[in-house]
Parts: sequence; structure tokens; C-alpha cells
Amino acid sequence: MTGVTMEAELARAERAVAELAAGRGDRWYPLVHIAADAGWINDPNGLCHFAGRYHVYFQHHPYGAQWGPMHWGHVSSEDMVTWRHEPIALAPSLQEDRDGVFSGSAIVDGDDLVVFYTGHRWRNGVDEDDGNLQVQCVARSGDGTTFVKEGVVVTGPPELPHFRDPKVWRIGDTWYMVFGVCSADERGEVWLYTSTDGAAWEFDRVVFRDPDPEAFMLECPDMFPLGDKWVIVYCPMGPKPRGYGLRNGHNAGYVVGDWEPGGDFVPLTGFRPADWGGNYYAPQSFEAPDGRRIAYGWMGGFDHPIASMRDSWCGQLTVPRELGLGADLRVRSLPVREFAQLRTGTVDLGEVTIGRDEEVTLMPGLDAADIELTVPLADGDAERLGMVLRTDTGNEIVIAYDDQAGRVLIDRRRAGYGERGYRAAPVDGPVLELRIVVDRGSVEVFVGDGAECVSSLVFLGEGVRSAVLFAESGTARFTRAVAHRLGSIWEGV
Repeated sequence: MTGVTMEAELARAERAVAELAAGRGDRWYPLVHIAADAGWINDPNGLCHFAGRYHVYFQHHPYGAQWGPMHWGHVSSEDMVTWRHEPIALAPSLQEDRDGVFSGSAIVDGDDLVVFYTGHRWRNGVDEDDGNLQVQCVARSGDGTTFVKEGVVVTGPPELPHFRDPKVWRIGDTWYMVFGVCSADERGEVWLYTSTDGAAWEFDRVVFRDPDPEAFMLECPDMFPLGDKWVIVYCPMGPKPRGYGLRNGHNAGYVVGDWEPGGDFVPLTGFRPADWGGNYYAPQSFEAPDGRRIAYGWMGGFDHPIASMRDSWCGQLTVPRELGLGADLRVRSLPVREFAQLRTGTVDLGEVTIGRDEEVTLMPGLDAADIELTVPLADGDAERLGMVLRTDTGNEIVIAYDDQAGRVLIDRRRAGYGERGYRAAPVDGPVLELRIVVDRGSVEVFVGDGAECVSSLVFLGEGVRSAVLFAESGTARFTRAVAHRLGSIWEGV
């Protein structure tokens, strides 16, 4: 890309987004989830708190609502409640990132924000005839908005076809970086590198190897402490669906174990889904100023068309989730406490019993809502119970507890647009507690204390939407049925 400057590429990308946004359809455009003004987004990148603001970057194609050469989109917030769209942060401008500025992470270094991302290099140094090597690049910013690229800092072994998605953190004076790798024997691994200055890196060890031989690559790894344990989050490529698990074209999960700097990671659990929904991938976390571990995931997909593509945008991030670890070594994931500040009005039905095959309206006419339901399961005998999100034109999705399966599900069979089918998470215990975040084009369901989640894009047909409680083939007693309307996260809306 000789003669191309990033400034020129950024200006061109901003013009393209503005043109797309002028014709954007808003029927499913999110009120309470991060998305680009227009165009495609996928993985969250570079999550951090820097210079008094929270920053979320993301993989972004500004020239269309389909995947294309990757840029880094950018939004920021003072409080994780109200967000503003920032200028696009990074665009292809070097030979090493000519195909895209791919996924990576950020770390604060003194007065600077340093981001690491994946690029490509010609294997033969001349052209693409012999394929590409994936390399890790660095860029630096003093304000979180304008970046200066500093080129390649890590080149993987030439025999590896997949070596990407750097996630960086620091302990004391030592910098750590993990990558997703497809090993020489085609097994999915996470590799750990270390540095004393963030510029010169050395291979430390293979910190994790997926025991599943079908997993040939572990995309978007993250590694962080929760309490006295460490969590490795990754996205295994290759495994086939197994029962309720691994049903998507792209899946995300985690293992929990023991780790100390300079030592091996010792797994204490097997692989567990990070989210059982139809659209959850590439989660990344960061440490907030108060020590909380906050994560975002991508709600989208590569393996089938997304309905919002026809509206000039595609993809969104989950709501910010605070992570914790239970005594059972399951990661807990719930909306951050700040999310409740978006509530603008509340409907509280108190205690309500739903008769056999009956329905009760919880909230009419909603765009976005934060809904809390509690059901003592022994107090009823319904085969299915929960909530229907329904339009007055006949489309609906079902968010239900299925007593026969012992699972909470999102069923999109009658949504109107987009992917059909259902996804379901296991439920333990005598009391069902659900937190349901509804947006114009998505639903996130948190079960109990957040040990299980189900997140899916949901493209309902036209019409006014209402939330309706129901019980099927039996009764259900809701001891809590509360719905909060939500305002927009976007400044000026």
C-alpha cells in the first residue's frame, strides 16, 4: 500500500459510513447495545478505561453491511451508560495490514494507550502466491482517538497457518500476550509470550491446548484472574454440535484453572459455554478502575445472512457484563450495575398466577426493556412458562422455561425475519430467576446469578411489540414480574 496514509483511509471510511447511515433502517437498530452508525461490525477489541473514559473498539467494515476489509470502529463513554460514536480509529495503510486491521486488545502504558492487532505479511516477501503469515502489530495513542502505527512486533513461526488475536495484560513490570493458534499438528492452542517493555517479545509456552481433537484453532483468546483462579476464554473452531452445545457456526466458552506467572496453566474444569444463545462470539474482557472484570461479546454471525443487512448495518455487541466466579468454578455473567440507569419507567405486576394455557400482558408497546421474573417451580405444574415477545401483526418469539428439558430457551420460529430455531441453557434449583434484556433486534437472558446466559439476535416483523407472560399445560406462579422501559445509550437520543 505504498503512498497510502492512514489519515486518508480514515477520511474515506468516515465518508462511506456517513453515506450508509443516511439510508439506514432503524426498525432493529439497537437502543441499548453498541453498534456502528452503519456498516458491519464483529469482534469487540481494545476494551479499556483510558483518560477518564471507557473505550470500546470493534472490528468494522465501513463500506457495507457485509464483512470486508477490517477497520477498528470506536465508541466511548464516561460511565458505561451513555455512549458516543467516535471517529474510526484504525484503517488499513501498511503492507502488513493491507487486508485488514484485525482483532486485538489494548493496554494503558503511562500516558499512552497501546493497541496490538493482527495483520498479514507475504510469505515470500513479494506477493501472495505462497500465502500469508499472520503477524502482530502495534499502534499507540495519546488520546484514545488518534493512533500512530509502529509496525510488527511479533511474527509467528512460518509453519503456522493461524496465529492471531493478541490479548495483552501486565503484572508488575512484565507484559503478557496470548494468541490463538493452530499448531503444526492442527490442534487448537493458546500461546503465551512475555515482554519487559511491550516492544520485544519472547515465546514463553503453550499455555493451553484444547483436549478436543476436533478443535483445530482457538480464536480470540482471553486470559484473566477471577478471585484466586484464572480463566481462559476462547472460541474453538472445528467441533461439531453436541446436544444443546456448540450449535452455532461460531461458539465461545471457557476453562478455569490455576496459574502463576512463569508456570503452567493447570485446568480445573472442562470447556463450558460462555453463552448458550444463537449469537455470541469473540468475548473480550478488561479490568475497570474499581477492579471489576467487564466483558463484551459480539452478537452476529458469519455462517448465514443477518436480516439487518438490508438496513445498511449488521452486528452489535452484548450489554456490558460484570464477571465473577462461583464456588462451583462457573463464571457468573450479569449486566453491569450501571445498566439499571437506563430505566425510564416500570411496570410491576407484583405476585401473579397464570392459569392453565392463559396469558397476562406484562408490558405493552415496548422497544427496549429490562425484565425480571421469578417463579418458584414447585408452586405450579406448567410444562412451559415464561414470556412471549409479540407484535400486533402476529410475529413472536418465546422466552421460556421448559420443565421437561429442564432448560431456559429462546425460540425464534415465528420471529418473522432472520434465523429460526432455538437455543437453551440448563437450569438448576427450585426457583427460576430470569433477567431478560430486550432490544429492538436482540434478546439476552441471564439465568439466576448469571451462571448461564442465552443471547440471540431476534428480528421481529413490523408492528407494536408487547411482553406477555404465559403458562402452558399447567399453571405458574410468578412472585416477581417487573418490566423496566429503557432509554437509549446514545448521546443526544
